[in-house]
Amino acid sequence: MFQKLVAIEPTSLNPSAERKLYSFANEVILYSDIPGDDNEIAARIGDADAVLLSYTTQLGKAALEQCPNVKYIGMCNSLYSPESANVDIYYANSRGITVTGIRDYGDEGVVEYVISELVRCFHGFDQEPWDGMAREITGLKAGIVGLGKSGGMIADALHFLGAEITYFARSEKAEAKAKGYRFLPLDNLLEESEVVCCCLNRNTVLLHASQFEKLGNKKILFNTGLSPAWDEEPFLKWLEGDNLCFCDTVGALGGEHLLDHPKIRCMQVSTGRTRQAFDRLSEKVLQNLSGFTGINVR
Repeated sequence: MFQKLVAIEPTSLNPSAERKLYSFANEVILYSDIPGDDNEIAARIGDADAVLLSYTTQLGKAALEQCPNVKYIGMCNSLYSPESANVDIYYANSRGITVTGIRDYGDEGVVEYVISELVRCFHGFDQEPWDGMAREITGLKAGIVGLGKSGGMIADALHFLGAEITYFARSEKAEAKAKGYRFLPLDNLLEESEVVCCCLNRNTVLLHASQFEKLGNKKILFNTGLSPAWDEEPFLKWLEGDNLCFCDTVGALGGEHLLDHPKIRCMQVSTGRTRQAFDRLSEKVLQNLSGFTGINVR
């Protein structure tokens, strides 16, 4: 059991999970706002031996080196790699601090967002139909860039509705091949696809000037990652054509300065943050705490 557990910012845990945190520590402190800087982060952690945080705060060496008692950091958000994490995992591990994160808790809402926006665009709901008259997803040539859990679910949903799926990933995937999805080099996928969905880890940029030249005109681009999948200058040049870009968050888009662009559709909300996603997140955070402490909480 921990002596003191501090959630240094809102964690999106549901009320039931927040109550269960008290089973893991003698003292629990939950903050309801985001800390302003490293000194405030360090002050909130204080002498705690366990820390929880979400994706809105960067927990790095400058704050952690002021907190000698920390032995566990629980990320209440996605952890794909140390490089893309909002915690300095390398420094934490050098101190013997265990860092855990979660994955695959908000994908269902993201899939619904992509399908919803694509249907509205194709059918012309509250806008002109993309092709001049209403059309279906049936027969759509859809390219998925990054076939992880989220990308795979988007591919499956589009395939169910009749789309032809191609994908680019680090390597060809046997399970995707079994479904009839074609693995293509990135440039070939961009050339062939009418709609491209980028489902990449944070800070992964694959679309540069040459890729936008391959993508060409009369295309739709979705980005469901946490940061832009492109270099901004060639991206804006590409948008000068008859093209559209959809992003759910400002982070995925690249900044508020792009919100008023006539070819950009940004919801300004994380479509993965649903009631069900918070329940999945809460369960996985508690599982990580149980795994570290050996305390099982029902």
